[in-house]
Order: sequence, then structure tokens, then C-alpha cells
Amino acid sequence: MGIGGKTKHVLMLALAAALMGCELTTPPVAPPEPPPVEASEPPTEPIVTPPSQASRDLATYYTRLQNDLLAQGLLRGDGGGPDTPFTDTQLARNFVRIALFNEYRDDSDFQRPQATVSKLRRWTGPIRMSVEFGDTVPLAQRDADLASVSAYAARLGRATGVPITITDQNPNFRVLFLGEDDRRTYAPRLRALIPSISDATVRTFVNLPRDQLCVVIGTFAPGQSSYVKAVAMIRAEHPTLMRSACVHEELAQGMGLANDSPGARPSIFNDDEEFALLTTHDELLLRMLYDPRLQTGMEPAVAAPIARQIAREYLETGSS
Repeated sequence: MGIGGKTKHVLMLALAAALMGCELTTPPVAPPEPPPVEASEPPTEPIVTPPSQASRDLATYYTRLQNDLLAQGLLRGDGGGPDTPFTDTQLARNFVRIALFNEYRDDSDFQRPQATVSKLRRWTGPIRMSVEFGDTVPLAQRDADLASVSAYAARLGRATGVPITITDQNPNFRVLFLGEDDRRTYAPRLRALIPSISDATVRTFVNLPRDQLCVVIGTFAPGQSSYVKAVAMIRAEHPTLMRSACVHEELAQGMGLANDSPGARPSIFNDDEEFALLTTHDELLLRMLYDPRLQTGMEPAVAAPIARQIAREYLETGSS
């Protein structure tokens, strides 16, 4: 297990027709009246539970935090520009630090980042991504977040080449939008989703400190480096931009860019909060991670020189 931290629509149609013709010597008989069609009950809207005072207080806090960061020129959404140049050497170095290290130990409580060396981890099969909401999340916010995740998932799919679909059918990557009240009762569900999860991780997920904005948990088959399941949690109390920032960082980390690096720029994998949304630099990291010249499970010493060559080629050809 790796840890990183900051409507379904089914339509089934069936049509059967049998046509029979014959010559009749008697007057035709009028066809029987079709049976009356029973009116189907309109779909019921999900129940929305009013948030507690603690949840409302968090929403106020995060709105002020977002405003403060914006006032400092942070939470940029421009993807980087002339003021944030980077070389192929920097790109390769950032790739090694972000893709070949973990931000937290596998049994982490999320509170003490401890970078540890990791083999190259990524998805080797299609991702079935579900978007799920706690009962306290307003319906309009659910619609906006579903659209946000769907658009970003398509971007991740283009960058990595991994097929990503939004579905509730047997999902292997769940994106949870939970309010404070939803998350505090989520322990049984989390254990059901990730049976191998540690007690420390469950406790901290339920009692997440205020400065932990969002989190993603990835799991692997024993002894393997290919993701089999991931769960990302975004606080529903965040204002719109901070929710989008969490979506961008946690889903990208859930693709295999599991660490942060203070030297990465322009990047969302940097705790300085300069950038809120995935940058051109970060999209290149995703492309590098899924470049076929790199193999799932590669040791850093083997992957690093290949990453340097790939970074050099990407920047020489202007790949973006």
C-alpha cells in the first residue's frame, strides 16, 4: 500500500419484433388493446444531510486559507510560464524524486512525511474510476465535482495512455468527496474497500488533522509494483479552487507520482502551494512515468538514467 497526501448512467434497450403475414378469408380482427403502461416512479434525489457546526467552521477556515494564498499570488492555474523555466536535467531529477520515492511510509499516519525509496509504481491495466459523495455534500457541488473529475480523468488518460473511465461498475479507483461528518463515520467502509489497510491509517483518515487537505491511498498485489486499487479523499468543505487543487494532486499521485519535492517547479508536487493545478512540467512527469522504456517495478538506479534520456528527448522535441 502506498500513501500520498494534499451518475452513473446505465441505459439498456431491448427491442423484439415478430411480423407474421397471411391471407385471410374473414374480416380482419382488430388487434387487442395493449395493456396499460404503469407509470414508473420518478427517481428519488439523494438525501443531503445538513453539515455540523464543526464542518461549517472548517468551510470558513478553508475559504479564508484560499483567500490568503491567492492574495500571496499562490494557487496558480496557468501551468507555468516564462517565469518558471526548467531544463531536462531538472525534469529528470524531479522525476526521480517524485516517482521513485514515497511521501509516507505504507503504515503512515499522514502526519510525519518520511520519504522512502520506491520501485517504479504505476497502473498496468485500465482504471475504472468512481466519484462518490458523502451525505453532507450539496447536490450542486456534487454535479460540479463529478464534471471536474471527469474532465481531469480524461486529461490523465491522454497524458499516460492508460484507459480511464468514470463508472460505478467494479471501480478500482474511488474518488471520495467527504465532509467532516461523513469522514468520521467512514472507518468500516474504508476497511471494506482496503482490507489490508493499517489501523494507524484508518485512525488518521477518520481523525484527519485540519492541515491535511486531502489524501490518496494506493494498494498493490503482494510483492508487486502495479496498482490494483486506489482511494482518494477530498474534503467537501474546501472552496472550489482548493477542491480542484486536491483533485489534480491526489489523482496524479494515485497514478504513481507519489512524492513531493521542494525543488520541483513549476509543479503541484511541492508543498509551497504556488501552483494549484497540474502544470506542463507535471504532465511531462506523467508521460515519463508511463513511457514504455520504463518498466513497472524498476529500481531507481536502473530507471534514473533512462529517465534522463527521456527528459532530454521530450524537451528537445518540444513535447508537452
